[in-house]
Parts: sequence; structure tokens; C-alpha cells
Amino acid sequence: MKNYISIVSVSFLILSCQQDSGVLSTLYSLPKKLKEVSGISYAEDTNLLWTLEDSGNANKIYSLNPEGKIENEITITDTKNRDWEDITQDNQGNLYIGDFGNNENERRDLCIYKIDKSGLKSASASPAYKINFAYPEQTEFPPKKKNLVFDVESFFEYEGFFYLFTKNRSKDFDGTSSIYKIINKAGFQKAQLIGKFITGNDYETDAITSAAISPDDSKVVLLSHSKIWLFEGYKKDDFLSGTVKELDLKHYSQKESISFKDNKTVFIADEKTKKMGGKVYEVNLKKLKSKT
Repeated sequence: MKNYISIVSVSFLILSCQQDSGVLSTLYSLPKKLKEVSGISYAEDTNLLWTLEDSGNANKIYSLNPEGKIENEITITDTKNRDWEDITQDNQGNLYIGDFGNNENERRDLCIYKIDKSGLKSASASPAYKINFAYPEQTEFPPKKKNLVFDVESFFEYEGFFYLFTKNRSKDFDGTSSIYKIINKAGFQKAQLIGKFITGNDYETDAITSAAISPDDSKVVLLSHSKIWLFEGYKKDDFLSGTVKELDLKHYSQKESISFKDNKTVFIADEKTKKMGGKVYEVNLKKLKSKT
């Protein structure tokens, strides 16, 4: 019976990947060379979607035009793509690369690179500066399997600080995500734990893979393979002080990236897995039904 249920579950997930959910609008397929997109960030002034890939891929960032074609391909010199998991920008249009993927929770070289907006039309660019950081709560590298809580795939910049949301990889997954705060300033820092948020107890649908804040700073979204968590009505950076809605995308795929297009709409990208995914979608948050 257990094997039968597993087969049915897998079949359902595959089918949901192939069908239009009714809320996701497919904009385009990603270029074939971008198979492991791990983060996106939309630049409204240029109408370009910036993206990157995670570990094992080149130390490059790419911009995509509205047709999904690569407009810019920039090598980020003096860096190594250890595990680039997300990309974001500040309100001046400078980009930030989050090299903080930490699946095994054993890294001691977690960092964020700043790329000046002025260098985004060149074939190569060096980071304006680098922020190294560590989690004060982590004392073992790696910790025991029940404490694998120091991986991150999600962040954004807000009023001179970065906010990181951890991806829980513990043996007994309970959906707990820690929220860390880091000053946007060169040099080494200890990340500040400012809160914890529980998503659910199913790793496949409740593990956080990306985050974004709206242009007017009134909304924060977290992404998983099939859901969005929408935070609203919070005070300053106490994102847990307002309301939280769990929104169902009615679509399962390896979604790794989210970015606001405007204050009501988000872009989502998923990785290419076999014959599925590898696309960029547009979603109106108001069309999503709350599960909570």
C-alpha cells in the first residue's frame, strides 16, 4: 500500500506540473543554457529580469528581456559560485548576489556580493564590496541532523539591511524558518536572529526557496514549490507583526525564484527538471486563494 500511495503521489505531482493551474500565467521558457535558475530580481526601469544559477554553474548573472531572451551576460570577477541561491536589489538599482547556499550546514564562507548598477552593461564586473557573515547560533559545522537549520535560499534588501529566511533541512522537518538581519555594509558580521516562522510539516511543499519585498515595501512574499506566504500590515521590519496568508499556487514544480513586478504582481521561475519546468510565470496575488 505504501508503494502504491507513493506512485499515486508522484503521478499527481507530475500531472500538476504539466497542467495550467489557472492562476499561473506562463510568460516564456527560460533559455536552454539556464537550467538551474536559483533567483530572479526585476528591474522596473529597464524592464529586465536579472537571474543567476546555483552551485556548479558559472559566476555569471544574466538579464532577460520580456521575450525571455538574454540581454546581458555578465561575468562577476573575483568571485566563485560556491552556491549562489538568490539575487535582489536595493532602491538604487544595485544588485546583490547571495552566496549562502548551505545544504550540509558546514560552510564557514557565507557571503553577499554587491554589484553596482553602473556595471550592469559590461561583459564583466567586480563586486563593489563583499559582506561575510555567520550565524551566532551555529556552533557545529555541520550540526546534528536534527539541527540542520542554517541553509538559506531567500533574501531581500530593505532600508539598508538584508533579511534572510532559512530553509530547514532537519531530519524531523517541522517547517520552522529563522529570520536573520544583516547590515548592508562591507566586512564581516554576525547575523541577528529577529524571529521564527512556521510554514508546515511537509518538506516538499513547505520548504522556503525564495523571498521578495514589494516596491512600496508593504508586502513580503515567501515561496515554496507550490505555495506563497504573503505578509502584510507589519510594522517596520517586524514582518511577523501583521497578517500572514498562505496562498495556494495549485501547481507543483521546482520553484526557486520570486520577484515583484509591481505591488500586486509577482514573477516566479522554476528549474528545468527532465521535461518540466524551466519557465517564468506571472501571478496576480489577488487571484490566489488563501489556505489559512
